[in-house]
Amino acid sequence: MCPTSTHLKRVNGPKLLAFFKAPLLSPVVHCLFCSIVDGSSASNIVYENDHCLAFMDILPMTPGHCLVIPKIHVQDIFELDDDTAAHVMQTCHSVANIIRKRLEPLGINLVNNNGAAADQSQFHFHMHLIPRYGRDRLLHPWERSYGNPDQIRSIAEILRGEREIPRSE
Repeated sequence: MCPTSTHLKRVNGPKLLAFFKAPLLSPVVHCLFCSIVDGSSASNIVYENDHCLAFMDILPMTPGHCLVIPKIHVQDIFELDDDTAAHVMQTCHSVANIIRKRLEPLGINLVNNNGAAADQSQFHFHMHLIPRYGRDRLLHPWERSYGNPDQIRSIAEILRGEREIPRSE
């Protein structure tokens, strides 16, 4: 848990957006998701087990958009231990099946953003489960095109540890 999560007050109305943006604008340490886990902030919980919690996103991309979080505070994927990562993915699997059975979407996206450059807005690891209903308003924010095969091969070699990243002097 975040050390200050038990000291948070309920946040609602116009203060909610400011609360979401606060970690980006201030060095003050607090975590909305930890306060949801400890019950000091309201949420619409849809699933819970010993390790994780799933609740409705208050800024849904589509109907049924849920977030899955570990109950312990972990900032991002780089801080996740293997057991917590496994619990999160098992919970995502359970929640995705609940969404599929009860809402009947045509598909589902699992999305995770890590770091400010990747648009992470809450610095408590979380997975978005976004049901897809065909022509919904959710668009991919990137364009896809075939990569350079030599560059792809070179990056794969770096990832396998077969060579180092070229550094400019």
